[in-house]
Amino acid sequence: MGDLFLVRHGETEWSRSGRHTGGTDVPLTEHGRQEARRLAPLIRSHHIGAAFVSPLRRARETAELIGVPDARVDADLREWDYGGYEGVTTPEIQRTRPGWFLFNDGVAPGPPEHPGESPEQVGERADRMLAKVDAALCDTEGVVLLVAHGHFLRVLTARRLGLPAGRGALFQLATGTLCRLGTEHERPVVAGWNIRPPS
Repeated sequence: MGDLFLVRHGETEWSRSGRHTGGTDVPLTEHGRQEARRLAPLIRSHHIGAAFVSPLRRARETAELIGVPDARVDADLREWDYGGYEGVTTPEIQRTRPGWFLFNDGVAPGPPEHPGESPEQVGERADRMLAKVDAALCDTEGVVLLVAHGHFLRVLTARRLGLPAGRGALFQLATGTLCRLGTEHERPVVAGWNIRPPS
C-alpha cells in the first residue's frame, strides 16, 4: 500500500496574521504561491495515484501550482468550521476565554451558514476522508495526495495514527509544506513532516 501525502496550502493574508480561516475564501499571497511552486519538484518526483483537494480556492490554487490541477474536489477536506471565531485570532479569543485552546475547547457557535464544529465533528469528517484514501490506495499504485488546510490535516493525521481528534494539536503544520504518512510493520507512522525543498 502506498503512502499518504498531505500538502497544506500556501500562505494567505489571514494565515500570516493568525486569523482563523475556515470557510472564508481568501486567496494565496504571492509568498504563498512561491511556497506552492517550490513544492512542485517534490511532488513530481513521486507517482501520484490519486489526488484530492478542498473546494476552497487557496487549496485549489495550491494544487494547481504543485502540478496536480486535476485533483478531485472533496468537501470533506474543507477547513475546520470556526463558527463564531471565524476571522478571529487566538489572542483575541483568549481575552474573553483565558486558556482557550481549539483542540480542547472547540469554537463558539456561529450563524446558520457556518455554525462551528467540535473537534469530534472534525474527526468524523477526517475518518470519512481516510476511508476514501484507503479505497484509493487499494485501487491505484503510487501515493494518494491531499491538498487542504492546517487544522483539518492535523486532525486527519491524529485519526490516521489512531489518536483522538484533539491530539491533532501535537502536529504543528506550516503553510506550503509536504507531510508524508506511511507504515512501518503494517502500522501507520509519520514518515516526514513539514517538508520544504531547500531554498
